[in-house]
Amino acid sequence: MSSPLAALFLREWRIARRVGGSGAMGVVFFLTLVTIVPFAVGPDPNLLGRIGPAILWIAALLASLLAFDRLFQADAEDGSLDLLHLSQTPLELAVLVKCAAHWAATGLPLILAAPFLGLMLQQETMALVGVVATLLVGTPALTLIGAIGAAATVTVRRGGLLMALLVLPLTIPVLIFGVSASQAATGGTVPFLSPFSILCAITLVALALCPFAAAAALRHLGE
Repeated sequence: MSSPLAALFLREWRIARRVGGSGAMGVVFFLTLVTIVPFAVGPDPNLLGRIGPAILWIAALLASLLAFDRLFQADAEDGSLDLLHLSQTPLELAVLVKCAAHWAATGLPLILAAPFLGLMLQQETMALVGVVATLLVGTPALTLIGAIGAAATVTVRRGGLLMALLVLPLTIPVLIFGVSASQAATGGTVPFLSPFSILCAITLVALALCPFAAAAALRHLGE
């Protein structure tokens, strides 16, 4: 990584740790969602063990939404976004670096917290391993998809709800195959590698396309 991109990564990571929607807030929200589910569906260990991977994935997705609206909005407010437009560094690379910093500050803490929260949902060891593996592969795709929604609503005041409406439908494939792979880790008719490979492919496609889509949206809004 070149020096400007490294400096951008460090700047974004430090900002993400300080502002609202940081990793700590995401983990607290994650914990809150996982905690209230047994009160809603009952304390049946078999039921919680069966739906646990889905609960963890949905909670991780909703927790990730907390910080998406700040991905580019703060830069638009303080003029940093204009500097990114004028920089010699391609805007697509800048978007990719900002997504990497966002994931490191908000997505990685969710992954680290998932095994401990999974114990609250009566998850077995293999199920926890499957959840962690799928979150590690799938959450970068959530961040990259979220960057498109954040870029499209960067000029919309209080556009968090609109951003969520744009992002959530696009995250459905990630959610489907993330939950399927997590559940397949404990056995069943579907082997673990089948949905896990598709989840990896979705993340690679998001890595290839989403920075260009987000950069295009930022350029269009900056005209």
